[in-house]
Amino acid sequence: MPAVASSTPAVLRAWSPAARVAASLLIAGYLAAVVLPPLAGPPPASELATRLLQPLRPLVGAVYLGHGYRFFAPDPGPGHSIRWTVEQADGTRLSGSLPDREADWPRLLYHRRFMIAEKIAPLVPPADAPAEVRRAARADWLPLVKGVAGQLLERHAGARVELALVEHYLPAPEELTAAEPGPMADLVTPLGAYARAGEGRGP
Repeated sequence: MPAVASSTPAVLRAWSPAARVAASLLIAGYLAAVVLPPLAGPPPASELATRLLQPLRPLVGAVYLGHGYRFFAPDPGPGHSIRWTVEQADGTRLSGSLPDREADWPRLLYHRRFMIAEKIAPLVPPADAPAEVRRAARADWLPLVKGVAGQLLERHAGARVELALVEHYLPAPEELTAAEPGPMADLVTPLGAYARAGEGRGP
């Protein structure tokens, strides 16, 4: 039986020590850029991770590795949603929330809309913040809110929409175990009313 020639080289070229060191450093640097941002996130955060992250911030920003994995644990903080009321041309009023646990399906759609509210929430000062603080912050959150308003008006054939940011009350463990729990009211911050033309009337 004739021998079959193999296309695989008989000898594999080994990496030089310098190439191995360079590759190891690149892999270690990228791994650090993935692991350190969550550790150096919002308080409580590691001071060591924050310092180690500083030289890697250009890489983290360039490849968008600054994800908020710590959003979910160990101390996630209160969640947010956007409450909306659409008024149609005939006066009919529709209301809902972004995200909507019942209507947003598949689950990935719920998660994406959930992140819309969480993106806007840190930019919006509370309603009792000083007027100059709210005025300065408006330039950051208004374009995002107008985008949400435009989508809602288009989806529901609306003439006008009112939006509000809802911070859902997060009770402490002792409140849940208390014999008589106290009031657990959500914090609602108006985001204004917007017409189909795109001009908003802010809070």
